[in-house]
Order: sequence, then structure tokens, then C-alpha cells
Amino acid sequence: MGDSNIGAISWHDLTVPDGAKIRDFYAAVVGWKIGNVDLGGYDDFTMLAPESGEIVAGVCHARGAIADIPPQWLMYVAVTEVDASATECKSLRGRILVGPKPIGNDRFCVIRDPAGAVFALCTRKSAI
Repeated sequence: MGDSNIGAISWHDLTVPDGAKIRDFYAAVVGWKIGNVDLGGYDDFTMLAPESGEIVAGVCHARGAIADIPPQWLMYVAVTEVDASATECKSLRGRILVGPKPIGNDRFCVIRDPAGAVFALCTRKSAI
């Protein structure tokens, strides 16, 4: 992701205790196809549009760096610097729910805005 995507919604995923069960739910209900992401000992999943095969979302197991993410569909907004944005969030009466912390080559945090909406901030240095 380059700087031209700053401020864009760059990803959507769902983090849950049993990713495989929920992956199968969305495959059946929505028609998404499934791609596996090998995380060394277990897989998380990319969800693919049924006709184009384009990656549209992810379903993840709540483990490791993402173990404490709320079990909800989470949108990730690209920012230049996650830590600076998290500091600004707190100064404007938002709340940090997770992080900031690294995930792979990237950095993210989950925040709640002053109205109560939850979303994530991320930098993306690597492709999904």
C-alpha cells in the first residue's frame, strides 16, 4: 500500500475463536470461496468473491497478536503512522481497544471513536 491510499478503507476481516466454522458459514450464506493463509501450525482465511476470485475479506482465528480483537467485522483504515494516529485518537476522547502493535511487517490498533464506533487503523508495508 502506498501513500496514495492513506485514509482509504484498506481491509475488512473478522476475528473469532473458531475461524474455520465461521469461514464455512460465510461460504454457505454469502457464497464466498475460501483461500488459506498458512500461519505456521494453523490457517487463517481469505474470502474470495465467487465469480471474480478477488480477495474481499478475511476470517481469522483469535490467536497471537490478534487474540484480543473484538469478534465483529472490522474495517481497517490506512494511516501514515499508527502510533501518532492512536495518540490523536486519545486526545480527541476516542479509546484504544487493542495496540498499537505489530502484525507481520505491518502495524495496527483497534479504536473506538467518541460516538462508540469501532474500527482499526493500519499501516501496510506488505501485500496481503
